[in-house]
Amino acid sequence: MKRMIILILMFVVSMGLLPFVTCTSTISEGKSPAEVLDDFHDAASKADGTRYFSLFAEGAIFLGTDGTERWTVREFKAYANPSFDQGRGWTYTKKSRHIYFSPDGNTAWFDEALENTNYGECRGTGVLINSEGAWKITQYNLTVPIPNSLASSIVDMIRNENK
Repeated sequence: MKRMIILILMFVVSMGLLPFVTCTSTISEGKSPAEVLDDFHDAASKADGTRYFSLFAEGAIFLGTDGTERWTVREFKAYANPSFDQGRGWTYTKKSRHIYFSPDGNTAWFDEALENTNYGECRGTGVLINSEGAWKITQYNLTVPIPNSLASSIVDMIRNENK
């Protein structure tokens, strides 16, 4: 019986009958979403603005850690390129990542745990779209998770900052 259940599950997964499957593969011939995200972080750490921004879809949005940081790609380039041009990037090292796909396989969303020298533990979340055989980041959101035990004091600090 156990063997039959395993065979049925394998069939269901292979036929794409599950609505959402966690996976890091791709249906396109180019880089997988995981490879795009790895390239994204690598380009930032090497201050390679051309490569970094080529990974965004047209109309993409980048949400930074500050509440005011909601940037179009053009706005984000204006912010980041002066640092990149001076050879200064930023390094976020992946600790873990989960990627999910839409039933048609053309949209992927993810969450990843990251480590950064200045910000410590961070979280990246976002969406990639498969357009013309290439995965592109259409939204990226970088956050700093706050332990629940510190949340009230952090909220008070933010309120005082915004007065």
